[in-house]
Amino acid sequence: MSLAVIIPTYRRPGGLRAAIESVLRQSRTADEIIVVDNAPEGCAKDTVEDFRDPAIAYIHVPEPGVANARNAGLTATDARYIAFLDDDEIASEHWLAALSNTQAALDVAVVFGPLQARAQADGRLRQHLLNRLYSRPGPEEDQRLDKPYGCGNSLIDREAVQIGARPFDTALNETGGEDDAFFAMLEDQGARFGWASQAHAVECVDPKRSSWDYMLSRSFAFGQGPSQTCAHGPRPDWLGVARWMAIGVVQLAVFAPLAVLVSVVNARQGASLIDRTAQAAGKVCWFDRFSPRFYGRAAG
Repeated sequence: MSLAVIIPTYRRPGGLRAAIESVLRQSRTADEIIVVDNAPEGCAKDTVEDFRDPAIAYIHVPEPGVANARNAGLTATDARYIAFLDDDEIASEHWLAALSNTQAALDVAVVFGPLQARAQADGRLRQHLLNRLYSRPGPEEDQRLDKPYGCGNSLIDREAVQIGARPFDTALNETGGEDDAFFAMLEDQGARFGWASQAHAVECVDPKRSSWDYMLSRSFAFGQGPSQTCAHGPRPDWLGVARWMAIGVVQLAVFAPLAVLVSVVNARQGASLIDRTAQAAGKVCWFDRFSPRFYGRAAG
């Protein structure tokens, strides 16, 4: 049965080339590789054409937005199985085979694989926070999951879910979180999730995304997710919003002072507490006007 790899890209020619090369090296060959160029000027076209491979399809979506790109990739293929790899990720040789085999063995709608951050940051505290935010270690063995992860390094069985023509919410084009909303929708359908422990990939973190400002904004935005999911659903759950805000207030009161104290003596635990403090603030300040913009036009 057919399998397509979708690679959304936005002005990362080097990262895109590395991502495509890693897919072409797979022990389990993809039937299609769909590159969705989300830059208005279409700057990824030359990179794709350099490969001269008929399995690679180039799609230009000039309206910037991460949800726009993911939706266009899904529209461009009829493949049953859809694997997502971002343009800053490099898949290991047996990545697709591991995702496919685990999906079949666990009989789940979606499987996720581990990610290892690749970047160097100044200072132990900053490096630990970077690894925490951009790595996805996960369980050591294949197993079913109670909750989903993000889109990068995942495989979806289209026949097991109802996703429609444009399942990624375009209201989240600039803030991100479109994949969280997408998998929450699948979870509401009763979809089962799994973990493919051998489907390794590397996430290459550029210097901009390893700055303190960016990483704290990312943690804050992630913390906004639960409150925003309650507020933005088809039927807003204001009681749920209030509950998450209350949780955030309590977490702020606990994590913020601990982060200050622990960071001095233990960089790893300090980074964890800094991340949790920023997430707690996001639960409280979940309103759209506070949402950081990372993608689409906001990415420049």
